[in-house]
Amino acid sequence: MRSLLIVSVAFALFIVCPRMAGMVNVITKATHTNIIYVSIIGTIISLPLIIAMVLLFKHYGLIAALGFCVLTDIGAALMMKQISFKAGLETFIIALFLILGVKVASIISSWLS
Repeated sequence: MRSLLIVSVAFALFIVCPRMAGMVNVITKATHTNIIYVSIIGTIISLPLIIAMVLLFKHYGLIAALGFCVLTDIGAALMMKQISFKAGLETFIIALFLILGVKVASIISSWLS
């Protein structure tokens, strides 16, 4: 039980990232909604999606999990486009940086090994 708690806390700390803060900032500015409420409700809604992503990764590998993440980002961008073209475009650009970041990280880590 202790190991599960330690690993779960580590995972929770890993999930928190500036990309999410940037996304929620873009979304709440465009919609004039409460950043705290959006963060809480969005986190609850995201739990099954995180589980799906982890299971995809476990069974099918990184490409499948990354593909799922890209699809969810594109879905978010399309939803935001209905609210604001600027917010949709910003969300899409952030999604592109996700893809670019994975590629660049892979290249750099291969140089170091």
